Amino acid sequence: MNAKPLKIGVIGCAGIAERRMLPALVADPDVEVTAIASRDGAKARQFTQRFGGDPVAGYDRLLERSDVDAVYVPLPPLLHAEWIERALRAGKHVLSEKPLAANGKDAAELVALAEDRNLTLLESFMFLTHSQHAYVCEQVVQGVIGELRTLTAEFAFPAKSADDMRYNPDTGGGALTDIGVYPIRTALMYLGSDIEVIGSWLHVDAARQVDVGGAALLGAPDGVTAHLTFGMEHAYRSQYALWGSSGRISVRWAYTPPPTHSAVIRIERQSHVEEVTLPPEDQFANVVRAFIARVRCGVPSGLEGESLLIQADLVDRVRARALIRPAR
Repeated sequence: MNAKPLKIGVIGCAGIAERRMLPALVADPDVEVTAIASRDGAKARQFTQRFGGDPVAGYDRLLERSDVDAVYVPLPPLLHAEWIERALRAGKHVLSEKPLAANGKDAAELVALAEDRNLTLLESFMFLTHSQHAYVCEQVVQGVIGELRTLTAEFAFPAKSADDMRYNPDTGGGALTDIGVYPIRTALMYLGSDIEVIGSWLHVDAARQVDVGGAALLGAPDGVTAHLTFGMEHAYRSQYALWGSSGRISVRWAYTPPPTHSAVIRIERQSHVEEVTLPPEDQFANVVRAFIARVRCGVPSGLEGESLLIQADLVDRVRARALIRPAR
């Protein structure tokens, strides 16, 4: 029996929605985009002309619609919690861009609300759905690099235009909230959830009052360490590496590979270097499939529940331990 398409409304006309998520949504045969909302009616019309659905002026009006089963929320980070809560209280399943909320307390309240109302709440941490990471995890478990000793993870890109939301402390939240979460989640993936924040550093733009870069040193109970670097004042870099007792394995384009990219995994050992090329895949399409499977069948994906709260707590602890220095 073929299920009816999941009717999804979009709250906000962000660039990530236009470039990646909306194309993935409309390409999926199990999804129907029924409405796209913006505070600017003209912008909503522009998006619906390309992706379909009805243009809606105002987020509240979209939540009132009976032809919306679920919503996708690509708003600036510090607006997520408010509109996720409103959507859940309106009886809608929610797929939100990351981070779910600005802090662990707010994230926990949202997860509890979704569970109480038997609704799906997923964070679109798309890189977690890419098969290259499952491949690396399998190699580590099989002992290809021996016992894991340390992890390095780096995600950063050059400065954006002055009006970019990441520079607005009232909506964007800065580099740690929007960018640092990628290497932080990578550390959780390989070191486990019982991680100590040994130290952290944030570069703060004094004029804008937001962090534009930073680093953190984490440690697991077994002595494995993680050195994380992130920011929006660097040349582009998106990779991580695991260094073990007998080898090293690295992912060259870890966080934002385009759907046409064939992932290359480099494995280095004492007398042998190997590069494994994996087939291309669209991690945004993977998120859409994970969301549908969760809504319809309750299939876990790692994008929901306890994993979100562990991540949010670690971000809070990195921020709390940070030495603050003005950015140059």
